Order: sequence, then structure tokens, then C-alpha cells
Amino acid sequence: MNDIRTLFEPLKLLHETIRRSVVVACEQLSIDSLSAVASDEAGDTIFAVDRISENVLIDFVEREIAPVVPIVLIAEGIEKGKLILPHGANETDAVWRIIVDPIDGTRGLMYQKRSAWILTGVARNRGELTNLSDIEFAIQTEIPLVKQHLSDVLWAFRGEGAKAGRYNRLRDSTTELTLRPSQASTIAQGFSTISRFFPGGRSELAAIDDEIVESALGPPHPDKAQCFEDQYISSGGQLYELMAGHDRFIADLRPLMRLVPNLKTSSGICSHPYDLCTELIARELGVIVTKVNGEPLDALIDLESNVAWTGFANERIRAQIEPLLHEALCQRGLI
Repeated sequence: MNDIRTLFEPLKLLHETIRRSVVVACEQLSIDSLSAVASDEAGDTIFAVDRISENVLIDFVEREIAPVVPIVLIAEGIEKGKLILPHGANETDAVWRIIVDPIDGTRGLMYQKRSAWILTGVARNRGELTNLSDIEFAIQTEIPLVKQHLSDVLWAFRGEGAKAGRYNRLRDSTTELTLRPSQASTIAQGFSTISRFFPGGRSELAAIDDEIVESALGPPHPDKAQCFEDQYISSGGQLYELMAGHDRFIADLRPLMRLVPNLKTSSGICSHPYDLCTELIARELGVIVTKVNGEPLDALIDLESNVAWTGFANERIRAQIEPLLHEALCQRGLI
């Protein structure tokens, strides 16, 4: 029970079960039904489609994992944010803390605009001090759109690189997949994004974005685009885009907007540790994921902490962009 590898097959099956249940629901239910607000919690709004995945998660873990090894399960939809299993066990008895986002990217999925992701990270239990940096195994699985028959699954054990597969739901089969982050040396003619998904603080975030791009690539050229952005409302999805070589730079600075003087409104929703619990996979593939000050990403494994982060496809992109990002943030007193 102390070998983390014993959790691989059960967690992979859990992800497959959630994926199947959610896809079936999306096929059978209307967009209005899926997007109905189920509850308005402190960390985020919970929609009807979220409840489907949460119910599968708790039932599966109680049946398939808890009887084998005591754990602390951390996820939205659980009273007080965590569940100690098997029932009756003490938190200090738990070997692992498992943090899960059953659907990361709910909004895009429930309107059938874009895939969502199931995210899971596993860390040895260190109580309330357990950190994202303690995660030893992570797995993320794509929940495809109804019209989409292919979806990806990625996983990594710390220090062993990352692996991936592509699932074909028409054939019910998975083939090996090789992912490779971009090897470009510049963001020019590539995707470079500063997240600004929701109302509040978007003007400031856009200003930072423009400053960085102009400093890196020069003033905009008439009738030409120097680089592009992709506002993918899923942190796990954004990490995937970096891993797959689609994106070159991403920064989520939303928590910092609350520190901007005289800013009338700041984004009410930020990334939380469960949104980033699979960043181990990205790092194992060579993506550079950091805090905004350049230090390694870390945050307590909980449901409340707001996490700002940056992702660079490689060291050359980091060398081009990180100093410019820091300059823009220093000018505003944000780092």
C-alpha cells in the first residue's frame, strides 16, 4: 500500500469511468440542463455536469481505492473539501493525499465548445502542509466533445518522464502518443497567452500582455499578427497545450490583480491547486512551470488557495519572455 504504482490502474480506471459518464450525459442532456447552476461555492460555481463527475469520483474511490489503502481525498463537492477514507480512519493514518478536479474546463464542455480534463495528483500524506511540490504521480484525461471520437490521457511518475495515450471511443482502444513541447526560440507566429477568462481585471491583464509582446517582438505591424492567444478556460488544458507543442508561453496572473492599486474590479475566479495538480506531467515533459517570480511552483494542496503561475515551452522561450514579464509586474508593484 506504500507503493504509489499500485494506484496507477485504479486511478486510470477512475478517469475512464468519469470520462464515459460525462460523455454519455452530454449526449443525452440539453445544454440548458448541463449548464444549470447546482450550487455556488466559495471556490467556484458548481454546474449540473460537475455533479455527475463528483458522484462518480466519490463512489469509485470508496469502492476501489479506500479498501486497499487509507487516503485523504481532496476535491470540490466534498463536505469541508476533504474526505478521509476508509470511513472511520484517522487523517494521520492516510498514506496518500489525492487531489482531484473531476472536470477542469466545465464551462467549455457544458456548452460543447471545447474538451475538459479530469486532473489527479497524488502526494504522500504530510497533513495540512502537503504541497503541490510533493506530488509523486499525476494523471490527466481529456473529456471530449460529443462530436469528437479521440481524446488523450497523460501521466507521469516523478523523475521518470511522462507518457501519453490517445483513446478512440469508436473502437474503444488506446494507442501510444508522443507529445513534444515547442522547440521554437521565440513567441513570434506562435501562441502566447495571458489568461483573462472572466470580467474583472481584463484591461490590466491585456495591457501587460501587449507590453510583453511589443518588448519581445517590436511594435505591431499593420495588417499582420505577430503572435496569437488562446483563452482556454482550463488550467489542465493550458498545460496540455504547452505539452503538445501548441502553445509557447502562458501566464495566469489573475491572483495578482487584487494587488493592483485603483483597479475597480479584479477577476473573482482564480486557479486553485486542484487546477494545477498535474503540472508534474508538464515538467516531466520539459515544460517549465513556475510561480510568477520564477521560483518552482508550489502551493498547499487545498481548495482555497489562489495560484498564479507561468508556463514556458522551453528555456529559450523563458529567456525571451520571463525578464519582460518581471519588468511589467515590477512596474506595477506586483512582484
